[in-house]
Amino acid sequence: MTNYRLEMKGISKEFFGVKALDAVDFTLKAGEVHALLGINGAGKSTLIKILSGTYRKDAGTIFLDGSPIEINSPQDAMNFGIATVYQDPEMIPSFTGYENIFLGFETEKRGSFARIDRKKLQEKAEHILERFPVKLDLTKPVLQLTAVEQEIIAILRALSREMAVLVLDEPTSILTENEKQVLFRLMDVLKEQGISIIYISHRLEEIFEVADRLTVIRDGKNVATIGAKEVGSDHMAIAELMLGEKMDHLFPVKTPSAGDEMLAVSELSFEDRFQDVSFTAKIGQILGIFGLVGSGVEELAKVIFGLAPSTRGNLQIRGRNVQLGAPDDAIQNGIFLIPGDRRREGLIDVQPMSFNISLASLKRVANFLGFVQRKREKKEVVELIEQLAITPADVNLKVSYLSGGNQQKVVISKGLFTEAQIYIFLEPTAGVDIGAKAGIYNLIRELSKRAAVIIISSDCEEVSGLCDHVLAMFKGRVTLDEDVDRITPEEILLCGVKGSKT
Repeated sequence: MTNYRLEMKGISKEFFGVKALDAVDFTLKAGEVHALLGINGAGKSTLIKILSGTYRKDAGTIFLDGSPIEINSPQDAMNFGIATVYQDPEMIPSFTGYENIFLGFETEKRGSFARIDRKKLQEKAEHILERFPVKLDLTKPVLQLTAVEQEIIAILRALSREMAVLVLDEPTSILTENEKQVLFRLMDVLKEQGISIIYISHRLEEIFEVADRLTVIRDGKNVATIGAKEVGSDHMAIAELMLGEKMDHLFPVKTPSAGDEMLAVSELSFEDRFQDVSFTAKIGQILGIFGLVGSGVEELAKVIFGLAPSTRGNLQIRGRNVQLGAPDDAIQNGIFLIPGDRRREGLIDVQPMSFNISLASLKRVANFLGFVQRKREKKEVVELIEQLAITPADVNLKVSYLSGGNQQKVVISKGLFTEAQIYIFLEPTAGVDIGAKAGIYNLIRELSKRAAVIIISSDCEEVSGLCDHVLAMFKGRVTLDEDVDRITPEEILLCGVKGSKT
């Protein structure tokens, strides 16, 4: 009798002569949460896509409860009770929760005119929901649900079939701290019911909170499988396994030297989202603004970038009052926003890198008639790709083929291409591995020497480690305004979670 629910032995996969996976072994026990870790491009996504039936393995064997199985399609994976919930679950926003749970399986009858019994579907969905400690209105359209509720709908969709293995791919990337805890409680219940979970996340602090074991993949090979308790909470040790090199510091050395004031915000307000926000941003000093979902930080970024009109308050750029009615106004005044949701707001993934990088400032590479000079565009884009070490370094490659970290670098490159004087980074390392994080942090520090830089983040460690001055926001109001070296990360977190340091 095998000790494992799932075994993947000697799994190999090659793309165009490059080995993405090289004889990888991976095991999963019944009722276990097993974290799968690795930097972008390490091979973990390829392994999961083989398990989910998106890719076919070139070599190796997969065992389920001790018996060999062949997974040649997503339908095969579903038939074996293997379900994957991706970072951005695909749903029909206008459909209700219960309709999305049974999407594609609304009726057991075949044919175009088979009747769908919605009352029965709703009852079946409610029955599945009863097994878990969450309350959810399954009759609401998905577009009216919160991020964690949509995540739960995706998990319930998987649970609507007989399931043995659940893969969660970056499930907390857009969740608040409270929503994360709801998800973690749901995972505990799944474990108690014997369901095995493969958990993928770049947030190492979560791994030690939820995982029983962890496997690190590097350069397509399994380099370690260890119990989470054996590691304790040594994030740096795991980071070094992922990178394959000694890592002394994640954040660059701070060299603050406040120079010219580029942006002054005075008593800025927007409807009921935030009120009376004031700060200044200067060259040579990184300003951090910490806040969780609902604190108003995202709306603040959008008002400064002209995506929404302020209700009250004043903006000054280089000492001059400005009114920003649209992003184009902001760009003309030297402001650029690097968005947190790179897929929806930062990239056109079906287009190549050259198109995405030059898009926000085409006049820089246009002739006097307004036509883009492709040779000049390519030359300047190549320089940015080399500067940010984007791989593969192919200007004609569609950005959909890049890893998450490299996609984020393309978004940053687009901002750098505008040669702005004020940069706003909204969640700059969301969904980015620790190796790419270190590179992005170094880039931001260098950028701050010639431009004003504002970091808006829900990661208090990021704000504390990278920034020189910090604001915290809670329920739309500033609850902290202090130099970082005079405050602890815990105090920053408390000001963003409850509104005070105590």
